[in-house]
Amino acid sequence: MDLPPCRIVTWSDIDRWADSIALQIERADRSPETIVGLTRGGWIPARLLADRLGVKHLAAVRAQHWGVTATRNGSAEITEGLSRPLTDRKVLVVDDITDTGQSLRLAIDHVQESHPALVESATFLHIERSTYRPTYWAEVVPKETWTWFIFPWNYWEDVGNLARKALPDGHDEYGVRRLLKELSGINIEERDIRSALARTAPK
Repeated sequence: MDLPPCRIVTWSDIDRWADSIALQIERADRSPETIVGLTRGGWIPARLLADRLGVKHLAAVRAQHWGVTATRNGSAEITEGLSRPLTDRKVLVVDDITDTGQSLRLAIDHVQESHPALVESATFLHIERSTYRPTYWAEVVPKETWTWFIFPWNYWEDVGNLARKALPDGHDEYGVRRLLKELSGINIEERDIRSALARTAPK
């Protein structure tokens, strides 16, 4: 059974990470004029940083993966680009985490095509194995202790996917809860497992 080590991210974690990145940017005196959030994971981090930095202009880019981690040709691709160019603007590209780094690298390359004055990047979490290192991050994750982070905005989807993997051996909500606790290190209530399985059931 392929159950990864997991960590449930709390809103307290999110606030702390957003404060840390905003402070780094303020100390560097490099406040952006536009923040670009990667959808889906970077939407909320981008909005939180915009609030802390007083940035009014937000944009979005979507880097799509097929399957679990990659496209059919082995890499991510931009499927939704900028709605307008960011020429001569100072831009911060934001995502929740750098895992492989492909999505963030693609988004930055896409933003660069519109000839901004400056492009920097930020993620709440940076995994050392990533092929791309953001300009700012709040917490680093050693590659030896790779972990699947369950963010609040992805809770039901992730719990549903994990529970579905555990269900053949776990048999029911109680067994799934036991396996997730033993193998993934997370304590999920049976009612959440039942709800997540129902919410994310294949259509």
